[in-house]
Formats: sequence, structure tokens, C-alpha cells
Amino acid sequence: MAELDPEDAKIVTLARSARARTGAAEGAAVRDTDGRTYAACTVSLPSLKLTALQAAVAAAVASGAPGLEAAAVVTEAGKVDDESRAAVRDLTESAHILIADPTGTLFDPLP
Repeated sequence: MAELDPEDAKIVTLARSARARTGAAEGAAVRDTDGRTYAACTVSLPSLKLTALQAAVAAAVASGAPGLEAAAVVTEAGKVDDESRAAVRDLTESAHILIADPTGTLFDPLP
């Protein structure tokens, strides 16, 4: 695999930190089209359930992000659910989504 772009490495690191800080199942981070980053973890409350990626997208939207360049999810599952992908695609169809394990090693991209 080619060397990870430094900006993509940054959001993987932010996603790892969000997950580690809370002990959540997933951590995620997104980079908007202005270069700002937003990180979040899985939210599991009795009245609210969000995947980490949905929460990061929500944070970006709440901050006025015009679109997304990239997203990263750190999970042991090796995949991202369709609803999480849809949240990213709602803002920007072409944003790439990186999936990494808890050590930050990227899973192979889906075909």
C-alpha cells in the first residue's frame, strides 16, 4: 500500500484518539472542504444512537461544514455500515472513507 497522505493520517489519528479516549466501539473523524477536522465516537444512549461516523458528520454539519473531503473510521469490524456511509455521501458523494483497525493499520479498500 502506498504511503498515507499526511492529512489522511491526521484523521486516522484523530479517530483512534476519539475511540481510545472513551473506550467506544468505534472512533471517527472527518475533514471538511475547508480543511477543518471533527472527531467523534459511538454514541449509545437510551434516547440516541449514532455510529462514530454519523456523530463526526453531525459535528461537521453543526459547525457549518460545506462538504467533506475525507472520513476515517477506526473499528475492529473492518467495515463501515451503510447508514454511516450514507451520512458522508449526504454531504459529498466523492469523499473517500478510510477504515483502520485500532492500531491505525488500514484495511484493504472495498472493490
